[in-house]
Amino acid sequence: MIEQIGIVFLKELRDNLRDRRSLTMAVISAFIGPLMLVGLFTFIGQMNSQQAEAPLELPLVGAEYAPALVAFLQQHNVDIQPAPLNPQTAVRDGTYDLVLIISEGYGDSFTAGLPATVQLISDSSRQTAQVPINRAMDLLEAYGRQMGALRLQSRGISPSIVTPLTIEDIDVSTPQSRIAQLLNILPYFILFAIFLGGMSIITDTVTGERERGSLEPLLINPLSRAEFVLGKMGAALVITILNVILTLVGFAAVLNLAPLGESLGIRLSLDPLVLGAIFLIVLPITVLATALQTIIAAFSRTVKEAQSYLSILPLLPAAPSFFLAFSPFEAELWTMLIPTFGQQLLINQLMRGEPVSLLNVFVSVVVTLLVGAVLSWVAMRLFGREDVLFRR
Repeated sequence: MIEQIGIVFLKELRDNLRDRRSLTMAVISAFIGPLMLVGLFTFIGQMNSQQAEAPLELPLVGAEYAPALVAFLQQHNVDIQPAPLNPQTAVRDGTYDLVLIISEGYGDSFTAGLPATVQLISDSSRQTAQVPINRAMDLLEAYGRQMGALRLQSRGISPSIVTPLTIEDIDVSTPQSRIAQLLNILPYFILFAIFLGGMSIITDTVTGERERGSLEPLLINPLSRAEFVLGKMGAALVITILNVILTLVGFAAVLNLAPLGESLGIRLSLDPLVLGAIFLIVLPITVLATALQTIIAAFSRTVKEAQSYLSILPLLPAAPSFFLAFSPFEAELWTMLIPTFGQQLLINQLMRGEPVSLLNVFVSVVVTLLVGAVLSWVAMRLFGREDVLFRR
């Protein structure tokens, strides 16, 4: 049985390795994710740095009512500008990031020792306005604290009396955990590499051969349908594993060599041991993905139909990952029962440098392999049906 499977495996693997274009595209696609990530980090870092260092342009209404506040803002790198006629409309339309409004009664309230109200009009849904909004809020709060302290001192009261609690922020995060926060997108690229790596070979060796009419002569050979399926899946499995390795190597090479320290304030790097552990954790998913792709290709009537189905397949295992962005989960035992989801939680732990439970790893690997084995059995059963093999 092993000899027959090996013959089919070598035949399919040899045919696909001869396709230089597919190999070239596989290598290029493995580096697309890392390059996109580095480009994104570089752009964000440079944009935040430029916005933080450049003068803050602040349109101001009623500057004559608060000369001390205006002077304070100008001393802190704020460029006071004339305000539009309709501040709310101008901010909503994106013409201005924010507008500060000082009312006519500001001076009277301030002189009477009452809270003086200012209005900061902004649109928090605009990503590009986050840095200017935060800078303006920080400056206004700093001015408020400074004026509050001066009021207390003028009355002979120590400003510290209104600060009964002093908070010392002790950040125990490590460079590795901060890197992991930036690299939360890494599991997505790994899943895409898994579910797209063997797509071309599965499509060609199953749906393509059936469409070309070359599948029937192969089945005349003295081997069982199970051996036939396992040989084809084995070839696709090897290509998928190679694509995952290239993706991880691409991330390691690009992130370890990219000069992102100046733009992000942290050195992005991936430990080879962590990458090796990630590879072993996601390895069972390759079996599941290959079996699922084989089933879809067997049901597809044409190559185009198979490509359409298989191209959206990576979105299904990535769906549980979307919950991580909005509702963070802990790597508990029950989460390991969900293939692909448990692996992503383990990957996040590894990248943060946290201890990983061997029981969680064992359960995740066993469950994923069992699901892959069931799907492989389904694929072999499908290839035993003549209506699936010879449909047009």
